[in-house]
Amino acid sequence: MRGPLGRRALLLTAGGLLAGAAGCSGTSPTRAGPSGAASALSASGSPPSPLPTTTAWRPDRGDVDPAVKLRAVQVVEAIGAWAAGRGGAAAAKRRVAALGAAPSLVDQAGALLPRAAEATLQVVDAQYGGILADRASVLVVCRQWTPGHAGGTTVDVRLSRARPRWEVTALHPARPGAAAAALPTTARQVLADPRITLPPAAQADFRSGKVHPSVGRALLRLAGSYRMYVSVVRSGHPLDVFGTDRPSDHPLGRAFDVWQIDGHAVVDPATPRRLVESFMRDAAAAGSYNVGGPVQLAGGAAGQFFSDNTHHDHVHAGFTA
Repeated sequence: MRGPLGRRALLLTAGGLLAGAAGCSGTSPTRAGPSGAASALSASGSPPSPLPTTTAWRPDRGDVDPAVKLRAVQVVEAIGAWAAGRGGAAAAKRRVAALGAAPSLVDQAGALLPRAAEATLQVVDAQYGGILADRASVLVVCRQWTPGHAGGTTVDVRLSRARPRWEVTALHPARPGAAAAALPTTARQVLADPRITLPPAAQADFRSGKVHPSVGRALLRLAGSYRMYVSVVRSGHPLDVFGTDRPSDHPLGRAFDVWQIDGHAVVDPATPRRLVESFMRDAAAAGSYNVGGPVQLAGGAAGQFFSDNTHHDHVHAGFTA
């Protein structure tokens, strides 16, 4: 199916699993776990809670090149989810090989392949880190559940154009670093703000204390007018602006990307353009010197607004300090 689809995912709370405003395509995941989820007993002797059922991600009809995103996501889903008794690198390599992709990619999976009896994975969003005529970067943002644990990561998937389909050439999972002993006030406020939804890697970025306060201040200011779903902050993004040797602001902790505004996916053609334009202008007003998105805006400082194929599916905001 290639039409616009509802986007939801699951959020884990201390009290249990609740359906929340995360973003996957397709029908809403339910609380029911996969078959066999209750086959083992927990340390207390009671059956473990079933893992959440998830849905396969599908690209939006508004994507510049849906095939490249779908290929990236398929490899991530194959590595990061497995039924009971089918964990480990060898089994993951068989799943990847069945897709016609290189099994050696599993050796680069990092946090995407934790040691666990079983796992489910929900792709929240797949966003371009860059797309050129012959190669691309797709940032696959995902949540992952294993028995007794909820987490996830963002994977920078590199691809090259090939026939009959794009070929995945490398995986670069996010490496946010350890949590800081003490966090700046802005980081604590961002993590607590219900109008700012952060996927696991972005949450870990803020907990690491390595995100510049200007990013946090801008997000908090925007949260006064919008509900946002952030895709990428610091980790899980290419080190350089894709296709160049210019350092990206993201790994420096001086940028964020938003894929959903007030419940509307930026990539969806049905999303009101005035909403995206307003958000981009407000991001600039919040201090961003470099605002990119699907719309080329006039005004602002020289070069402050930009648009290209890479940014047709999200709004980027970068900061100098």
